[in-house]
Formats: sequence, C-alpha cells, structure tokens
Amino acid sequence: MNHAYILTLSCPDRRGIVHAVSGFLFEHGGNIEEAAQYNDPDTGLFFMRVRFACDELAPEALSSQLKTFAEPFEMNWKLHDTTQPMRTVILVSKEGHCLNDLLFRWKSGLLPLDVRAIISNHRDFYQLAASYNIPFHHLPVTAATKAQVEAKQLEIIEAEGAELVVLARYMQILSNELCKKLAGRAINIHHSFLPSFKGAKPYYQAHDRGVKLIGATAHYVTADLDEGPIIEQDVARADHSKTVEDLTAMGRDTESQVLARAVKWHSEHRVVLNGHKTVIFK
Repeated sequence: MNHAYILTLSCPDRRGIVHAVSGFLFEHGGNIEEAAQYNDPDTGLFFMRVRFACDELAPEALSSQLKTFAEPFEMNWKLHDTTQPMRTVILVSKEGHCLNDLLFRWKSGLLPLDVRAIISNHRDFYQLAASYNIPFHHLPVTAATKAQVEAKQLEIIEAEGAELVVLARYMQILSNELCKKLAGRAINIHHSFLPSFKGAKPYYQAHDRGVKLIGATAHYVTADLDEGPIIEQDVARADHSKTVEDLTAMGRDTESQVLARAVKWHSEHRVVLNGHKTVIFK
C-alpha cells in the first residue's frame, strides 16, 4: 500500500507551476489523489495543496528532493505524513463547551489529532480530561505569575511536540512573546460581538440591544488581540423571543462548530497563510 502525503505550497505566480509540481511527483513515483490551487490576483501569489501516494522514497529523501525542486520557484512548502495525527495541546478556562466538543469529535475519529495535554487556569475540567486519559495541567494565572505560567505552558507545549495549540475558550490574553512563538500553530475562538460588546456579559449586552445575529470567529493567534488571520466564521439568527439564556446557548453551539471546523481544516493541512488572510482548500 502506497504511503500518503500532503504537500502545501505558496510562491510567486508564474506559468507552469501545476505542470512542474505534477511532473515532479510523477518522476518520483507519486500518484496524485487530490489537488487544489488558487491564484491570488491581489498579491500575485500561487497556492496549492496536493495529496499524493508514494512508496518509492522515504519522507526524508522526498523532502530533500522537494527542497531542490522548490528553490527556483521561491516556494514556501511543507510536506506532511498523513499517517501521523497532529500533536495538539488544548488550553481552556471555565467554559467547557468547545473543549467537550473537540474531545468528543477527536475520540469519535472525526479529527486527525493526537491530544497530548490540556492546560487550564482552573481545575473545572480535570475529571473530563481524566475520562479521556489526557494529562491535565492546572496552572493558575495572576498578574504576578503570568510570565512564569506562560514559560511553563510553553515548556509543556514543546515537550509534547505540539504542532497545534487550541485556545478553547481560554480566557487569558497571551503575551506578545508567546504569540510569536506559537505563530501559525495556535487557534483561538471568540464570539462575534467584538468590538461592539466588550467586557463582561456580552450576551446580556447583545440581548439589551436586540441583536439579530449570533456568531463566532476562529482565527490564528497573533500579538494583535483577536485580529489574527481568520480561518472560519458562522452565524445563527436570533429574534425578539430569544432570552439571554437562548442567545448564550446559540453562541456556544456556534463557537463549538466554528472551532471544530477550523481545527479540522488545520489538522488536515487545508489552511495556507496568505499575509493577514488565509487560503482554505476545503
């Protein structure tokens, strides 16, 4: 049975890139099973995702050949082994709807993850973590201990070899330094009321204003708070009959679904960064 890989790449657009990539894979024993591409007219960049089977070269040899092939095209590329689920660490605070949803999807085989640890500034979900046999790290955060806690968080993330860090309603603002160290591999979720309804009880504020849309945004974490490249968004409609509790429940459902889709696409290597935006090969 052939070994399956996913190749993602971006480079300045020019004629013949698809031909060159498919030719390279053919010459090295690759059989393309799925391919998608996008030419961005605004940036002049070309993006591509290819899933292919190949048993003629080991991953290290294939990567070496790809490095030589990519240089003339000025390609940024990554080669992924589909047999390896993505090593993941999840951060959470006191709201567990996103955490619970992700763990259930993962255990049901719907997300190609290897959840290595859960980190929280509260103890609320240690039993949930234990029920999935996941190590739980309780790291309380105060203004005085924030730097030390982030150092410990990063130590756990690196020790687990995490390729993905999910902020599943982790209600602490990460420092600029930690954001930079997690660039491109940390996903956050938040409700769509920002920046209109800031601070505590946003659903009470939204209910008071009679909002008609409840939404959520999943994005990569950057030093600019809640302004990282967007991966996925969705909304649910509301009307005058909805209570604060109704709005809150709708918001939690939307957040869980949006975050799950973002995590799925990232773990399947369907997301390619395009400056402050993303290209999603669904």
